[in-house]
Amino acid sequence: MLKSMTGFGRALKETNGYVITVELKAVNHRYFEFSSRVPRQYGFLDEKLKSYVNSKVSRGKVDCYVSIEALNTEDADVVVNNTLASAYVKALKELSQTYELKDDFGAYSISRFPDVLIVKKNEEDEEALWQCVLTVLDEAIEKFNAMRIREGEKLYNDIKSRGENIIETVSFIEKRSPETVKEYNEKLIQRVAEIIGDATLDESRIIQEVAIYADKVAVAEETVRLRSHIDQLNLFLESEEPIGRKMDFLIQEINREANTIGSKASDVEIARKVVDIKAEVEKIREQVQNIE
Repeated sequence: MLKSMTGFGRALKETNGYVITVELKAVNHRYFEFSSRVPRQYGFLDEKLKSYVNSKVSRGKVDCYVSIEALNTEDADVVVNNTLASAYVKALKELSQTYELKDDFGAYSISRFPDVLIVKKNEEDEEALWQCVLTVLDEAIEKFNAMRIREGEKLYNDIKSRGENIIETVSFIEKRSPETVKEYNEKLIQRVAEIIGDATLDESRIIQEVAIYADKVAVAEETVRLRSHIDQLNLFLESEEPIGRKMDFLIQEINREANTIGSKASDVEIARKVVDIKAEVEKIREQVQNIE
């Protein structure tokens, strides 16, 4: 099933004495890139989060935010960092004396400075906490992927439609190409006749010139390959695996065949159709950049 790289998922759950919130959001990226933000004391979760999310997401720039609130505070103590508190008091007194300011700071004011109050907790079971986080993470990923699948359906429909447009244009080129050779043959005979008048035409030479022209403008190989590439594109669209990078490569091949047809075309109508193909290819390329 086609998935977009863009998505968002959020889950909140109370479990085993914690209130845990997990948010995931992702945008396009050529490879998998992951960053997480967790409370400082739970930094051990970073690598676990990255590894687990990567097992579910193969491509995209993913940001993960985790909030953990412990409901059980019996095992926690708040202690004063007296060394730091003394330093703040000394600095504030100096500030008051130097600038003749009112010396009205109290315990509450000092406590608001960073790291003056320290929460000390008994050592937690990291694996048990990870299992709690994992439960919430799975729910967030489920919502995250649901959004990516909805976006993927839109990409699927758009790319499928543009592929059909390309095949329709290829059919026109395949039908028109032999006509250009026939028209060239008629024009060549007419031109030679105008030059030599009533003299006998050298039919073998005419046939040779037309054959050279036909070989020069022949695009059958390119149109066959184009059809094959579009068939492959449709198979990718039905794939259950991440196929964004493969599709990106395939689009380059489709564009190459269109360029080759354009370089061979000496017919205005075919040239216009090649422009139409390239326009569709470019739009597909833009959409493929969003696919995982």
